[in-house]
Amino acid sequence: MNDELLFAEDLDEDKVEYQGTWKVLIVDDEPEIHAVTKLALNDFEFQNKNLEFLSAYNGQQARDILLKDNDIAVVLLDVVMETDDAGLKIADFIRNEAENHFIRIILRTGQPGQAPERDVIINYDINDYKSKTELTAQKLFTVVIAALRSYRDIVAINENRKGLEKIISASADLFRTHSMESFIEGIVQQLSSLLGGGNNAAYLTCAVAGPRPFSGSCTHSLDNLVVFTGQGEYQSAAGKALPSVLSGEQLDACRVALKDKSLVYADEYLVAYCESHTQCGSLLYLSGLPKRLTDAQKKLVEIFSQNVQIAFDNIMLTKDIEDTQREIIERLGQAMEEGSAVGSHIQRTVKICQILGQALELDEEQLRLLTSAVPLHDVGNLYAPTHTLFKTDKLSTHDIDLIAKNTKLGYRLLKDSKRPLIQVAATIAKEHHEHWNGKGHPYGLHGENIHLFSRIASIAIAYNVMRSATQHQDAWPVPLVLARMQELSGSQFDPNLVAILSQNIDKIEDVTLDCVR
Repeated sequence: MNDELLFAEDLDEDKVEYQGTWKVLIVDDEPEIHAVTKLALNDFEFQNKNLEFLSAYNGQQARDILLKDNDIAVVLLDVVMETDDAGLKIADFIRNEAENHFIRIILRTGQPGQAPERDVIINYDINDYKSKTELTAQKLFTVVIAALRSYRDIVAINENRKGLEKIISASADLFRTHSMESFIEGIVQQLSSLLGGGNNAAYLTCAVAGPRPFSGSCTHSLDNLVVFTGQGEYQSAAGKALPSVLSGEQLDACRVALKDKSLVYADEYLVAYCESHTQCGSLLYLSGLPKRLTDAQKKLVEIFSQNVQIAFDNIMLTKDIEDTQREIIERLGQAMEEGSAVGSHIQRTVKICQILGQALELDEEQLRLLTSAVPLHDVGNLYAPTHTLFKTDKLSTHDIDLIAKNTKLGYRLLKDSKRPLIQVAATIAKEHHEHWNGKGHPYGLHGENIHLFSRIASIAIAYNVMRSATQHQDAWPVPLVLARMQELSGSQFDPNLVAILSQNIDKIEDVTLDCVR
């Protein structure tokens, strides 16, 4: 070995239980340099993490490792290996081909004259340049500590940037449920980064299902808390009761935070209570913290929990308005229906339309318009009541006249609205008795000239009628209904929708039975 590294004597220390590692890549064609470097940094510890060493002995091995591992913190890079500028080529590869601007590059050379420091610093994006002869164990320790601090800060800034990007992208659409989830995810990502948790953090946000009771009093019980959204190991927990997701010490911490309306901290997790003016309060559970929080970090969590609750309140208010609107329309639709199946006919029809719409990959806004407008399909009953809804036999001339009057009056009642929801309802009211072959009523529309929403509503209504018991008939069994639908495929109904209904029959039966219960 050409160069000597002078080391101070090792000091005995108690064993430390490390939480993760910093990856250090050693690139040098001399095996002795690898061994000496590992020995010098054997007891290295920074932020309760030790070092994990990777070794490459030429430029190609270094390239392979750098492409495989994108979380290397520091590379100790020899300049002269298989060629006089092999190390410089690797530095250029890291920044320009691998496009890794996080890793800290420390050039080490035994031949400084081959690559003058001034020229290298100016022409290459490296972070430090050292001669092997000047790198004692202490100086190597100092250089690596400085590099890791720089790497840590750059990664933290990048995590904050990602969090801000998610918040910005969600803010334009903040009041939609899915963007609220993105908003919370971005906030938590930023917060966990600031607290030192990085990408290892997992979280839950939990809330009481439904608005604050009219009396204004809330029952603060864990059994009432439902997971709103989760990340990490809790990614699939949405919709579940909190006690079915957490247990033991973590669940007890949630109980204390809920009871005292406070923040509860532990070594690796925290629970924050979020006050609400419209809900009964919610909880944030964040795990994967690397250490106990400082007072400044605790203050940050308090501000975070308050701000998240404001956003949560806003979206829940919007959701409450939409749910109220939907319920009013459904109750109005039920009031216009006749027959023994009145109680659940509208709900079942809406659920079937939703399943068919999802199978057709309608977007969220289209699904909302469809399912909200369908309850008004027979709004013409207000002026021209018809008993044909629950008839499955051939319609008489009188029935057809009633249908024509009913649909035209319903359309006339709704058509002048400028609201997209009411416009969709007007179209469905006008066309839901039209047939795929053009022999429907009252306009004789055919094929795709009938709006997709009207075709979906038509098949959903017909299926629901045949599966409903009324004073005129017993409910048809599923096989008989599917056989009848197949007979009418291509004549009364859109063949594609008949096929989709058959493919999703189990889902349809599940939701229709739930509505009956």
